[in-house]
Amino acid sequence: MEGQTEGECQDMVHISAQFGAAEVEAIRQQEAEAQKKYAEEVEAARLKKEADERAAEAKKRALEEQQRKEDRARRLIRTVTGHTDYVGSVAFSPDGRTLASASADNTLKLWDVASGRELRTLTGHRAYVRSVAFSPDGRTIASASYDGTIKLWDVASGQEIRTLAAHRGWYESVAFSPDGLTLASVSAKYPFLKLWDVASGRMLKDFGYGHSATFSPDGTTLASGFVNRKTVNLLDLASGRELRTLTGHTGYVYLVAFSPDGRTLASASRDKTLKLWDPASGRELRTLPGYAGEVNSVAFSPDGRTLASAGDNTVKLWDVASGRELRTLAGHTGPVLSVAFSPDGRTLASGSLDKTLKLWNVSEWTHPQEARQR
Repeated sequence: MEGQTEGECQDMVHISAQFGAAEVEAIRQQEAEAQKKYAEEVEAARLKKEADERAAEAKKRALEEQQRKEDRARRLIRTVTGHTDYVGSVAFSPDGRTLASASADNTLKLWDVASGRELRTLTGHRAYVRSVAFSPDGRTIASASYDGTIKLWDVASGQEIRTLAAHRGWYESVAFSPDGLTLASVSAKYPFLKLWDVASGRMLKDFGYGHSATFSPDGTTLASGFVNRKTVNLLDLASGRELRTLTGHTGYVYLVAFSPDGRTLASASRDKTLKLWDPASGRELRTLPGYAGEVNSVAFSPDGRTLASAGDNTVKLWDVASGRELRTLAGHTGPVLSVAFSPDGRTLASGSLDKTLKLWNVSEWTHPQEARQR
């Protein structure tokens, strides 16, 4: 190198060589540290993943335990099978020991509520049995069928008592009056709504319209859902006069039900809603939404504080006073067509397009104080 001695050049080469080795070593250390850091990060991620999985599993177990606790209060008691087609109507006997079901397999079945055991099958209808009802004394069952007939059955023997005069259209529903002396029926052909004398089978009165029918608790008023008009009609039984028409639904009204004290009326509609009405004034109290499809059935608990509704594949429970949804009971695999409370209000029965009946323990909502004590 110009201007430098041979010794100075050698020193520079030596220094450069040393500097290069140090730089390489530094790089190697940096790489080792980076690999160590990466390994530590991988290990930390693995530990975090395991911790998250443990936390998720613990949360899952906690939720399952909470679910089990809730299920003890409101569990599915049992699923009842035996019908070979969908179950369109269910009804409890007045003593709560027997459940009746009506099916599209053209039969009625009676079940022991405590065990779920089938007691007997009632045959005689030639088409879908659309509706079933117990008489107030529990000794007689009425059934309405798409074969155009209404039949009365003896509960004890399962024998048919009589067939009421055939109609030119299928029957949609039947309901006994509170004293058990009169039967209301609704058919799909005019005249739609009729009253029958239970003892003789004689037709008493023809109201000319309706789709579903229910008597007020005092037996003076008949409420009927009207499909084509999308209304609920209140009729005076003594005179046959229409008292008032309740308007507000935008779809067919499938079913109506009075509260046990007669001060509230509920209606289930194709418009995906339930409505609560004051029957004395005809005023709409509130609308209960919550279904993706039509609402097929509605029933009040015996104390009138809880409402059950059927639609989609679920049963919903509602607080009547506030209109708040209390719970959705899921388990059916087809649309739920009918619901009914047991006389003590602790059990709810549901019938579905999936050909089954389900019995639910609903005491958490109908007897909340007892549920809290448990």
